[in-house]
Amino acid sequence: MSGVYKKIEIVGTSPTSFAEATRAAIEEASKSIRHMAWFEVVEQRGAIKDGKVSEFQVTLRVGFKLE
Repeated sequence: MSGVYKKIEIVGTSPTSFAEATRAAIEEASKSIRHMAWFEVVEQRGAIKDGKVSEFQVTLRVGFKLE
C-alpha cells in the first residue's frame, strides 16, 4: 500500500477535556480534509481563569493521503 502523505498541524479546544479537544479538532478538520489516516498529539496546554481551568487546548499533527 504505497502512497504519498502530507502532515498538517491543527489545534483543538474544549472547556471539558484534552480528549474532547482532540475529538473536536479531528471532527472539524474532517469536514474539509479527505483521507485522514492518523494523528499524533504534539502539545497539550490550557487556560486558567479565576484560579480554575477554563479551557483545554491540544495541538495535533494529522496525516492524510494525497490523491
